[in-house]
Amino acid sequence: MARQIIITIILLLPQFISAQCAMCRAVVEQGGEEMAEGINSGIVYLMAFPYVIVGVAAYLFYRNWKKKNP
Repeated sequence: MARQIIITIILLLPQFISAQCAMCRAVVEQGGEEMAEGINSGIVYLMAFPYVIVGVAAYLFYRNWKKKNP
């Protein structure tokens, strides 16, 4: 049951994502070069933070595992 719900959510997400991309493109076309640079910087920040969080969690897990298993 949970698997079916997850698959349904994953299949529905691309529709919402493409709608956001069209809105971002419209804002950038009206805003100019400074606006485009700001949007690009925001995208980089949004992309980087999940990797940082996963990296920190993996490091903490490894450190605690190493203390328990010398």
